[in-house]
Amino acid sequence: MKKNINLRSLAAQTVEQVVEQGQSLSNVLPAMQLKVSDKDKALLQELCFGVLRTLSQLEWFIHKLMSRPMTGKQRTLHYLIMVGLYQLLYTRIPPHAALAETVEGAVAIKRPQFKGLINGVLRQFQRQQDELQAEFAQTDVRYLHPSWLVKRIKQAYPQQWEAILEANNQRPPMWLRVNRNHHSRDAWLALLAEAGLTGFPHADYPDAVRLETPAPVHALPGFDEGWVTVQDASAQGCMTYLQPENGEQILDLCAAPGGKTTHILEVAPEANVMAVDVDEKRLSRVYDNLKRLGMKATVKQGDGRFPEQWCGEQQFDRILLDAPCSATGVVRRHPDIKWLRRDRDIPELAQLQSEILTATWAHLKPGGTLVYATCSILPEENSQQIAAFLQRTPDAVLSETGTPEQPGKQNLPGTEEGDGFFYAKLIKK
Repeated sequence: MKKNINLRSLAAQTVEQVVEQGQSLSNVLPAMQLKVSDKDKALLQELCFGVLRTLSQLEWFIHKLMSRPMTGKQRTLHYLIMVGLYQLLYTRIPPHAALAETVEGAVAIKRPQFKGLINGVLRQFQRQQDELQAEFAQTDVRYLHPSWLVKRIKQAYPQQWEAILEANNQRPPMWLRVNRNHHSRDAWLALLAEAGLTGFPHADYPDAVRLETPAPVHALPGFDEGWVTVQDASAQGCMTYLQPENGEQILDLCAAPGGKTTHILEVAPEANVMAVDVDEKRLSRVYDNLKRLGMKATVKQGDGRFPEQWCGEQQFDRILLDAPCSATGVVRRHPDIKWLRRDRDIPELAQLQSEILTATWAHLKPGGTLVYATCSILPEENSQQIAAFLQRTPDAVLSETGTPEQPGKQNLPGTEEGDGFFYAKLIKK
């Protein structure tokens, strides 16, 4: 049955659900991948990620090539043309095959009468490709980000904004975390080499390994046995500041999907960890991660603004607050973020972060450590958030991360290094 599935039409429908219905790619894509054979899953992913990475460029080309856009019930065809353009621009698929498969996509979505139109638009693009690309390179759209986000990044990083946008448009590296309870990082790197793969250690984060080339997890030595976990280097940086110890009561708040929960337990296997997240569905991934690694934690569904509802009066030695944020630091990993986020979301998120931080602080023991972390690069959610908290919280002291005037440590997205990420380590007097 899977043989007759048209991959391009599935990619078009996936992108349409993300852009038109505001759904997350990580929610839509797995269900679509079930419809294709294992060998086609990677291509479907590449087409969806690629179209979303370059969406504004493909939109601009269509605007140039068509007198009026496809709307209403024909809207899926608009995204099918994008899939065709993306293949011609960015993949090694032979143009004749890309064209033929994309045109057939119209049949798969029951619009066979549009085959001629799709073929015509894509062939016209082939004829005009060089001049269209030259013209596009002079436009404001060339950064492949919405204008509001370009403006915010420019404002926050007047020297580095173009490098940040460029990094966001790259494919992300694949970072792994070696489980120190099974092997040292060097020992696992030797096993990786035996498996015919190459990895590089991170200079600052002791468990982090970057693969030279991304690989499926089943190719990684001991993945099923819990020897290694897929986790970006910057996310691993949280442990540098949290420094969990055995026997402590530790809260991991906003914990799903559980990467940091399990990292805490790798560093301190005898810590008492409570993992809390507001999203019940995503908590299933926390259970999955704990099970694969053979670990135990108390897992609860709960809202970070109201800790008394899920922990009563309990006090913690350490708290990791991986706050809900704009995710503007992980755009290269989740290109749909660029098109799902809105400018108005930023003040709303900053307010939510502030409420969670204040509520959680009351559950930290005197002398305890709270690490506030986000995968954002926007100051409103990061340094400004912490500066305001320090001003209104007399028993909070900033430690190891920045200065009271410029609090926190900000990682920016880099081509080889980790994602954009922010940390602030706070000690309670």
